[in-house]
Amino acid sequence: MKHMKQALQLLLGALVLVPCLVQAQPTAPPPSGSPLTLEQCLQFALQNQPVLRQARIDEESNDATIRIGLAGWLPQVGVNATGQHYFQLPYTVFPNAEGVNVPRQIGLKNTSTVGLSATQAIYNNDVRLALRSAKPSRQFYEQNTTTVRIDVVSDVSKAYYDVLLSQRQLDVLSEDIVRLQRSLKDAKARYDAGIVDKTDFKQAEISLNNSIVSRKQAFEAIKAKSAYLKELMGLPGPQPLALRYDTLQLMRDAAVDTTVALEPANRIEIQQLQTQKVLQEAQISYYRWGFLPTLSAFGNYNAVFQNNNFGDLYSRRFPNSYAGLQLSLPIFQGGRRLQNLRRERLTDQRLDQDILATRNRINTEYEQALATYKSYYADYVVGQRNLALSKEVYSVVDLQYREGIKTYLDVIVAQTTLRTAQLNYYSALFQVLSSKVDLLRAQGNLPTQY
Repeated sequence: MKHMKQALQLLLGALVLVPCLVQAQPTAPPPSGSPLTLEQCLQFALQNQPVLRQARIDEESNDATIRIGLAGWLPQVGVNATGQHYFQLPYTVFPNAEGVNVPRQIGLKNTSTVGLSATQAIYNNDVRLALRSAKPSRQFYEQNTTTVRIDVVSDVSKAYYDVLLSQRQLDVLSEDIVRLQRSLKDAKARYDAGIVDKTDFKQAEISLNNSIVSRKQAFEAIKAKSAYLKELMGLPGPQPLALRYDTLQLMRDAAVDTTVALEPANRIEIQQLQTQKVLQEAQISYYRWGFLPTLSAFGNYNAVFQNNNFGDLYSRRFPNSYAGLQLSLPIFQGGRRLQNLRRERLTDQRLDQDILATRNRINTEYEQALATYKSYYADYVVGQRNLALSKEVYSVVDLQYREGIKTYLDVIVAQTTLRTAQLNYYSALFQVLSSKVDLLRAQGNLPTQY
């Protein structure tokens, strides 16, 4: 028996501790140095973002609050025990045989009572409110978690594209430096050969120095933007972060159907306000029916022990038991119920205005997001064409310069145009992708399941 008791204690302790350990255990960070796609970044963020974890904790806390309120419908059972010792027994006046009132001591010096009581609510406005509010309250906190998920997906996606943009800018500047170094070498050779003066050589060196500075700025920007992305993902600061992407897939993802009609009901903000309306209706009903009585059943069983000798106190029991109904009816409360009802109805009217204002704001957000997306997409399409043209122009000018047809100034202009076209193209591409995220969010169609 002793060993069995110890085993049961260990098992009970494990059952208590395991859920806590499971909740406290964080999701393992991604493999060090392993490049992550956007989907992998979003998956990790949706598991590790502290704000999202807080929202899930709020859901569980609200569920506990609901269960506390609903517990009022269940029987309430309790045990009460008292014990007392009389140093002097109380007096009670009784008439004697002649009708004269005579004080007499009654009772025993030691008394102990053990009572079992139970109550059952038959109708109670408070627990009725808890019952009506349970489902919409859970729904409201679930919607709050959805709101946080939308924020996480939106912020992580745009931060991801921002880091990729800086990386591509760094690549463009590195390629430009390679071209300028080659041009500097050619200009130096021509200057040493006496074919040209030192102007070409100096111009090439100036352009090279400017590109080196720009590359350094882009390199440092990647560090800052990567730190921000890690913060949004919930990734520890020392953990390295590498990104992986497919340029062709990004180009395909840039397109979105702009003919989709706006449906405000898809927005989580409207859904939350509608849920608040349901909760408010329950609150109005609570005060509307506040004049109804509270009815409950109760029962008690008491075991009374009395004896003058403390050692023999529990040798004899004197039981009593009873059951009944309790009715509590408010008659006059100074107009409190009516004023509470008036206040809740005004709050409900205010929610109607909130819904109207939110619909107007959603329409404005959608129009702004749609206009921004179309603008960036047009820039992206033109940027593709300009990039192809600038590459062709640079190839021709560079060849003509080597043949002695074009001057070095023409080469510098062609190089600058090519670099600008490359930077503009990638900037437009990632701006289109970021604006697409904003557009999908404005439509209420941003996916949050990864």
